[in-house]
Amino acid sequence: MNTKKRVTAIITVYRLNAHADVIVSRLFGELGHDPQVELVSMYTDQVPDNDMSRELAARHGVAICDTIEQAVSFGAPEQPIDGIVVIGEHGEYPWNEKRQHLYPRLRFMQETLAAMDKHGIRVPIFLDKHFSFDDAAARWIYDEVKRRGIALMAGSSIPYAPSLPNYDPAVLRGARDLFVVSHGGLESYGFHAMEVMQRLAERRAGAETGVDSVMALEGEAMWEAMERGEWPEELMLRALAALPDTPDGHPRGRCADPALFVVAYKDGTMGYVAQLHGFVSRWSYAVRAADGTVTAAYCNTDAGRPYRHFETLTCMIEEMVMTGKPPCAVERHLLTTHMINAAMESLYAKRPIAIPELGVEYCPANEQSPD
Repeated sequence: MNTKKRVTAIITVYRLNAHADVIVSRLFGELGHDPQVELVSMYTDQVPDNDMSRELAARHGVAICDTIEQAVSFGAPEQPIDGIVVIGEHGEYPWNEKRQHLYPRLRFMQETLAAMDKHGIRVPIFLDKHFSFDDAAARWIYDEVKRRGIALMAGSSIPYAPSLPNYDPAVLRGARDLFVVSHGGLESYGFHAMEVMQRLAERRAGAETGVDSVMALEGEAMWEAMERGEWPEELMLRALAALPDTPDGHPRGRCADPALFVVAYKDGTMGYVAQLHGFVSRWSYAVRAADGTVTAAYCNTDAGRPYRHFETLTCMIEEMVMTGKPPCAVERHLLTTHMINAAMESLYAKRPIAIPELGVEYCPANEQSPD
């Protein structure tokens, strides 16, 4: 008898190398993964010509459902599902004036929670990437999940990639300045960088006390601010030097649409994300402690299939479904949602965005160290 926990997947689009592919394909047993849970049903919001879901579902005997409710209630009440994977990333969805991609994560979660309520289901949920492009929607998701006592894991695969070189994570307790080098889309990959930064930031001494403001600069304004000494160029260079394949020279003038996000924490800690698309293709970081010592490392991710950092993430999702325990405090993902939303608002408004009321204080969970 198959005793594996049963899961459903709620997906925007399932095409090659979309997040549905690199996560859900593993639950099918593809990409060299040995699934620890059983995928039994799926809902896909869009079915383009290059869709993979129908062929894979037919091959593996997984039900394709017409609605989110059908997917969530699949097998109930005799054999209800044990976990839900919500992937609202990729697909043909509109953009707003702030350059945010309007993925339907709020709608997905509203329909998922409504179906759970209707059918008496309380199971862990994984929500891919940040909660929403809208802060009020993000808070609604957080509050409604918490109110129901549902285990929620969210966020990015990148913070769980191994950090190289290895270092003593105790150095993070004294962190005062954090600098993450990133690439790719300002919102989509900027969120990855925010999560890398927050996973480091929450290890400093004391609980996370939240964020006061976020400021963003782009293009030449970013480099002019560097010349004025308004952000630590030396930390960017240390983070770049940690990468094994960094080009020689300075990134100025060699990036497509460079941007800088500056996060001012309530306790005086400063965080920086440099989006250097076209100059780097991985994430790295540098951390400066109060005594001036600097620790730098890079996130060891794959640039192509099978994307082993998604193997790590998939295993963590399965572990949460089996144990009911998320790998970290979900408040990290709520805070980074507010941070990336404020960064995109700052780029649009061309001014710092104060978010003290959204700062999200929390005590981080005792998860595995970043190296």
